[in-house]
Amino acid sequence: MKLYTYFRSSAAYRVRIALNLKGLDYESIPVHLTRTGGEHRQEDYLAVNPAALVPALVEGGRVMTQSMAIIEYLDETHPEPALLPGTPVDRARIRAIAQTIACDIHPLNNLRVLQYLGRDLGASDEQKSAWYRHWVELGLAAVEAMLAVDERTGAFCHGDTPTLADCCLVPQVFNARRFNCRMDALPVISRIAERCEDLEAFRLAAPGNQPDAE
Repeated sequence: MKLYTYFRSSAAYRVRIALNLKGLDYESIPVHLTRTGGEHRQEDYLAVNPAALVPALVEGGRVMTQSMAIIEYLDETHPEPALLPGTPVDRARIRAIAQTIACDIHPLNNLRVLQYLGRDLGASDEQKSAWYRHWVELGLAAVEAMLAVDERTGAFCHGDTPTLADCCLVPQVFNARRFNCRMDALPVISRIAERCEDLEAFRLAAPGNQPDAE
């Protein structure tokens, strides 16, 4: 199993967490997103993923892309521990939390959006950071409300074992801290993130522990 990854990519970070939670061995293949114009734009990587995005997972000669699809594939092919446990309504809740992060927050603040804001629209670094903080804080406030009002929130986003929701939450919290987003209004998120970060699966997946970390 090979994972094309970038140490600071939150999408790749999600998949690394899932692989570690499943106890799966994989070869990490770094794809640097800023060096030499972006290694993800070079022909050898475009042959793997024409969308020029990370992560990509290769197993049995098949290439899988999109972090959420990859994680659900891993959950189907390696069902224990389950990242989508419980009843259909429980799994819908887990997916809703995860997708609020992966679909509503992340697309507005990933690297290619920030690069476009600066390169094509002339936004300053300060303006790009303000954009980032606005959307992250707005999105995480919604996640905080989802977690705070539901009795199914436990030590983790859903119950007392990590799920797909936690795989998505921790990378977004990492990014929020990196860009100095306000975390004081997010006590449930902060508590869950700290609990996750105590686990080896999350620690090993952290950006600073990757072979391409800078």
